[in-house]
Amino acid sequence: MDISTIRKVKTMATNTDINDLFERYTCIENEIKLLQDDRKQLLAEFKDKVEPKAFQAALRSAKIKAKLKSDEIQDFDQSLFLLEKSLCIENID
Repeated sequence: MDISTIRKVKTMATNTDINDLFERYTCIENEIKLLQDDRKQLLAEFKDKVEPKAFQAALRSAKIKAKLKSDEIQDFDQSLFLLEKSLCIENID
């Protein structure tokens, strides 16, 4: 028998396995919820100084741009400029 054809045998999960998975998964979900609440509070704290929607939009754009290769950034900037020009408030009905 060829090694590439040997598959790892999957064992059946026990009730304990499923309960452990559920407890750990739920713990992570709760931590995520707490972090989301913290983020909301942080944005609320600064909302008199920085518009939260504008900040979040800028952050999304910066994260997207940071993932681009150096040779893709010029295309991104040019495309963004033209799209912003086309979508300016004067053109929205």
